[in-house]
Order: sequence, then C-alpha cells, then structure tokens
Amino acid sequence: MSDTATAALWMIGAIASFTTMAVAGRAVSLDHDTFELMFYRSLVGIVVVVGFATLTERLGLIGRRRLGLHLVRNVSHFTGQNLWFFAITAAPLAQVFALEFTAPLWALVLAPLFLNEAITRSRALAALVGFVGILVVTQPFSEPLTPGVIAAAGAAIGFAGSAIFTRRLTRTENVLTILFWLTVMQAVFGLVTAAWDGDIALPTAAALPWLVLIGLAGLLAHLCLTSALRLAPAAVVMPVDFVRLPLIAVIGWLFYAEGFDAAVLLGGGLIVAANWVNLRIEARRR
Repeated sequence: MSDTATAALWMIGAIASFTTMAVAGRAVSLDHDTFELMFYRSLVGIVVVVGFATLTERLGLIGRRRLGLHLVRNVSHFTGQNLWFFAITAAPLAQVFALEFTAPLWALVLAPLFLNEAITRSRALAALVGFVGILVVTQPFSEPLTPGVIAAAGAAIGFAGSAIFTRRLTRTENVLTILFWLTVMQAVFGLVTAAWDGDIALPTAAALPWLVLIGLAGLLAHLCLTSALRLAPAAVVMPVDFVRLPLIAVIGWLFYAEGFDAAVLLGGGLIVAANWVNLRIEARRR
C-alpha cells in the first residue's frame, strides 16, 4: 500500500474520531458541563499518555523546557475546546463543523503576529473567501447570532491559536512532551473551572463510557492526523478531512432531526475551498 493510501486510512480514522467525540459530547451534555467534560477527558488522556510512555520506556523523553509556551498553547486549546463542546449542544452540528474549518484561516491571520510569517496575496485571498463563507454560514444580517454560533466561531479562533503555538513548540519539543503537558495542564484547568462553584458532578454508570470515549477519541484523532501528515503532504491529506462536513450533516439529520441548511452547506463549501486553495498554493511554493 502506498504512503498516500495509508495516509487516507489514517484520515478516515481522524474523521471517525472527531465525529465520535461530537456525538459523545452531546450524549453527556445534560449530565456534565463543558469544564467537567474537559477535566474527565484530560484524566483519560493522562492515563493513556503516561501508560504509553511507561510501557515503551519513553518517560525520560518528556521534557520541562518552554513550560510558558506550553501554558499559552494549552490555555488557547482549552478555551477553544470548551467553546466547541458548548457549541455542539447549542447549534446544528453541520454549522459547528463548518465554522471549525475556519481555524486554519484564522491561523493565517494570526501567523504574522506570532510566527513572523508574511501574509502573501494568496493567503489574503484565501482568508477573504473564508470570511465570505463565515458570513454565509452565520447569516449575521438576516438571522440573530445565537450563543452556539458565537461559541463555534470562538472555538475556531482558539484552535487557530493552539495550532500556531504548537508549530512553535514542534521546533524544539517532541510529540510525547506536547501531549503530556496538554493532558496535565488541561486537567488542572478543568478541575479549577469545574470546582469553581464547589460542585463537580461525578460520572454516573451511564455517562462514564461516554466520557472515556471522548478522551480516547480526542487523542486518537490527533494521533491519526499527525500520522497522516507524516506520510503525505498537507495538500493531499487535509482535503480528506473536509468529508467531515457532509458526514456530520447526515448524522445531524438522522439522529437529531437537524435539517440540511443550504446556507450552511454553501458557506461551508466556501470555507473548505479557501482552505484547499491555500494548501495547494503553499505546496507549490514549497
């Protein structure tokens, strides 16, 4: 099997994991708030990451350098993930996923500030097309912006910040270190925010499997995505991820009685097209 075909299989795993996390998040949304979801998800992540490092004798690879940058990266990701968990319960799933795909476009806008990367004409065009897609999805001038839509847009910005700081970390840190501090720091964030009101709901027998599934799906999604990108260029790999949008629209229709909104699909198409064009242009430039 070629590297491209193997990368496509990894991406199918990533799509399944991201979709599973959305469904599982909805399943426990009435039992746990987003902070509790992040806390329990991170606990599962700690067990998996530390267990893997112990079994493979790689604990010594986990470093403590650049903790400040790890902190900034994880604050951004924790904020984005919390908003995402809220959005999937307060907005149609297709709308949430469409807005989530704007994260790479927000990263284009933020890159000059944090990575000293110039905004080229092609990047500016991609960002502009993506912004038009956002307007089509959210329809701010004809429909009132709901909390779910606002949260989904904010989640994309949080994920963009996380991606930017992750790129900075990968220049000096290994993946195991990044994952370890991801799970540990976000477990602390989740515990503090969940316990702020003095009341943390313990997992019930019915909710526990969903919480474990959320934690495993989150880690597996990032593992699949990283593995795919190691085997094939982003311009080849990432378009496969765009299958998530029509897939989640079908799931929303079948299981949650969410209709097919033409504006969401059209705007999502523009956002996907903007990402794809930017990936192709960047691949040619390199």
